Amino acid sequence: MPVVRPVPLVIAAMLPAVLLSGCPGPTVEVRLTLCQEMTAIALGETPTWRSTETHLHGYQDAVIETRFATPSGEGQAACYFRHLKGDDTALTLANTLEAYATSPSRLTVNGRDFSGPELARLMEQALQKQGRAFIARVKESVRGQ
Repeated sequence: MPVVRPVPLVIAAMLPAVLLSGCPGPTVEVRLTLCQEMTAIALGETPTWRSTETHLHGYQDAVIETRFATPSGEGQAACYFRHLKGDDTALTLANTLEAYATSPSRLTVNGRDFSGPELARLMEQALQKQGRAFIARVKESVRGQ
């Protein structure tokens, strides 16, 4: 009969709680977070976020505009999210942004347009950064428990 070690059992029991505690709360909009990460990568520096506005235009693209400051000066970015075709549901009626894609179809930073492969590269780098941060939070939570 194999020996069961308590440490893996404790980690397995704690992992769901740790993963859930690592998730952002309902007040954090995933589209905004991704837009800000992609903007920072496009700028090559970490901005201080000043303001954010979300513009919904029915079945057209949703636009999340954010203003920021960097050592280089003030700036603005806009991420465009395509409307997902389909019927309205209770979820989309309660949170209208749920009717839009979670990945931007276009990004504009200080008037410069990013789309196609360039946009895909920015998105990949932003998602990798978010993934590394999530794993670091999980490791930290496991160590702290």
